[in-house]
Amino acid sequence: MSNLRHEDVQDRRGVKQISMLFYYYSLAFGVVALAFSAVAAYVTLSKETGNKKMQEISEAVRSGSSAYLNRQAMTIGAFVVILSLAFLLLQNGTQIDIAFITGAVTSYLTAYLGMNVAVRANIRTAKAAEKGVKNAFYTAILGGSVTGFAAIGFGLIGLSLLLQYLTISNVTILIGFGFGASLVSLFARVGGGIYTKSADVGADLVGKTELNLPEDDPRNPAVIADNVGDNVGDCAGMAADVYESYVVTLVAALLIAAGLGTSVKLFSYPLYLASAGVIGSIVSMYFLQAKGRDATKALYKGISAAIIVTAIFDFLITTHLGFPITYMLPVLSGLLLAILLFAITDYYTGSGKKPVVKIAEAARGGGGTDVIMGLSTGLRTTFFPVIFVVIAILVSFAAAGVYGIAIAATAMLSLTATILTIDSFGPITDNAGGIAEMTNMPPEVRRVTDNLDALGNTTKATTKGFAIGGAAVSATTLFVAFAGALHITSIDALNPIVTAGIFIGALLPFIFSSFLMEAVGKTAQLMVEEVRRQVRTMKGILTGKTKPDYARAVDIVTVNALKALIVPEVLAILTPIVVGLVLGKEALGGLLIGMIPSSFVLALFMANAGAAMDNAKKYIETGKFGGKGSDAHKAAVVGDTVGDPLKDTAGPALNSLIKVVSTVSILLAPVFLAYALI
Repeated sequence: MSNLRHEDVQDRRGVKQISMLFYYYSLAFGVVALAFSAVAAYVTLSKETGNKKMQEISEAVRSGSSAYLNRQAMTIGAFVVILSLAFLLLQNGTQIDIAFITGAVTSYLTAYLGMNVAVRANIRTAKAAEKGVKNAFYTAILGGSVTGFAAIGFGLIGLSLLLQYLTISNVTILIGFGFGASLVSLFARVGGGIYTKSADVGADLVGKTELNLPEDDPRNPAVIADNVGDNVGDCAGMAADVYESYVVTLVAALLIAAGLGTSVKLFSYPLYLASAGVIGSIVSMYFLQAKGRDATKALYKGISAAIIVTAIFDFLITTHLGFPITYMLPVLSGLLLAILLFAITDYYTGSGKKPVVKIAEAARGGGGTDVIMGLSTGLRTTFFPVIFVVIAILVSFAAAGVYGIAIAATAMLSLTATILTIDSFGPITDNAGGIAEMTNMPPEVRRVTDNLDALGNTTKATTKGFAIGGAAVSATTLFVAFAGALHITSIDALNPIVTAGIFIGALLPFIFSSFLMEAVGKTAQLMVEEVRRQVRTMKGILTGKTKPDYARAVDIVTVNALKALIVPEVLAILTPIVVGLVLGKEALGGLLIGMIPSSFVLALFMANAGAAMDNAKKYIETGKFGGKGSDAHKAAVVGDTVGDPLKDTAGPALNSLIKVVSTVSILLAPVFLAYALI
C-alpha cells in the first residue's frame, strides 16, 4: 500500500481540475457507446420483417412486453418518490436525490430501450433464418448489442455528468446513483423473473404434459405470455441487473480511491479502464459472426477479442499514468475471471455437454431422478467459480491492496457491453423460434431457429454466471467502501453482535428466494387454471379453429407478478436499515459478511441447476432417449419446470439483493452512526 500513499500526497485539487483529466474521456466514450447502440438499432430495424402472420405475433409479444414494463414503471415511480423524500431528511439530501433519480432513470431506460429493440429483432431473426444460420445469428447479435452498448453508454454518461458537481470529499453522494440503479434492477429482476417463469411453467405444465402440444404452439393460450416473459425477464431484467453491477462497481471504486486520498491518478483510473472496455466491446462485434452451423465458436471469439483488446488498452493506460506494472495483475484477474466463469457455466449447462447428458439420461427413471441429478449438478457447479473469485481477490489485494480489488471488479465489468449483447441474443432467438413455430415456417428454417434457440439458452446461463460472479466481486468492493463510510477498521467475529449479523445475513437470501419461488408457484397455478379454462370453454382451440385469448393470459401474469414483487423489495431495503439502527454498524458489517458469500453460492447453485435441467430437456427433444413425447421427455419437462424459477427468478435476483443491501448500508451510514441503539 506504500505506493498508493505516495501517490496520495500529490495533486490535492478540487474535482473541477480532476475532472479535466478524465471527465471528457469517459463522457466521450459513453456517447460513442450510446451512438453505437443507436446505429445497431437502426440497422436491426431496417431488416425484413416477414409476412403478415409473423408481424401479428411479433406485435402481440411487443405489446405485452411494453404493457408490463409500463405498469412496472408506475410501481418503481412510487418507490422512487418515497425514497427521494426520505433522502431530503439526510445530509446533502438534495444532491443524493439527484444522483438517485439519475441512477434509476438511466437503469430503466437501459432496460426499456434494449427490450423494445429485442422484441422487434425477433421477427427479423426468424426471417433471416430463411438465409441460414449466419444471417439469423448476426441479426440476433446486432439486436442484442443495442442493450449492451446502451448500458455502458448511460452508465458512463450519467457518472461523468454527476462528477462535474462533486469534490473528492463528497464523492460518497455517488452511492445514490448506484442505489437508484440497484432499486430498478431489483424490480426488473424480481418482477420480470416472476413473470417469465410463471408464464413458462403454466404453458409447459398444460401444453406439454396434458395436451401434448409442442413448444410455442399457437393453440396454447399461454404461448404469447411465455414469449413476453423471455423479454421482460431475460432481456430487460438482465439489462438492469448487469447495468447495476457496472455502475455500482465504478462508484465503489471511486469511493475507495477517494478514501485513499486525493490522488488524481487513483481517482481517474477506474473510468479510464471502463472507457477501454468500450473499445474492446466494439471490436468484439466483428468476431461475433457465425461461420457454418457451429455458432458457439463465434461467442468465444467475440469474448476473447473483447478481453485481448481491452487488456492492451488497459496496459497502455496503466503505463501512461505511471502506475507500477503490478497494477496489471488486478486488471488481468478481472478480465480472466470473466471468461473463466463463462466457460465453467458453459461446461455444466451447455447442450450436449457431459453433465447435461447425465441429467437427460437420469430422466429415463422419471421426474424424480431427473430433478435429483439436476440439483446435484447445480451444487457441484459452485466449486470452481468460488475458487476463481477467491484467487482473483487475493491476487488483486496482493498487487494493490483494497484498491486492487476495486480495479479487478472494474476490469471484469468493463466487458459489460459484450456480455449483455450475448445475453440478449438468447431471448431474441427464443422468440424467433416461437414465431417460426407459430407461423409454420419451413422445416429448414425451424432447424436454424432451434439451433440458435438451444445456443441462446446456453448463453443466457453463461451470462448469468458472469452476472453472479460480477455481483460477488463488486459486492466485495462495496464492502470495503462500507467499512470506510462507517469508519470500521476491523470486525471481530467473536463479538456476539457481529455473529448475530452474520447469521441474519446468511439467512436473508434464503428467505428472499422463498418469496420469489412461492410467487412463481402461485402465479403459475393461476396460469394453469386459465389455460385449462380456455381449452375447456372455448371449443375449437385444439383444432385451430378458435384463437385463444392471449391477452387474458398476459394480463393475469402481469398483475400477479407486480403484486408479488412488493414484499421481496421491502425485505431487501428494510433489513439493513433495521439491523443498522437496532444492532449497530458492527452487526451490519456482519450482515454483509454473511449475506455476500451466502447469496453468491446460492445464486450459482440455483441458476446452474435450472439451466442444466432446461438443456437436458432440449437435449432429449433432439431425439435422444426417445425424443419428444417419450417418458424421458415428460420427466425432463418436470425437471425443467422445477428448474425454471431457480434459474430465471430466484437465482439471478440474488445479484440485485446483494447490491441493494450493500448500497443501502453505505447510503445510510450517517444515520446508523448517529442513531443506532447499540
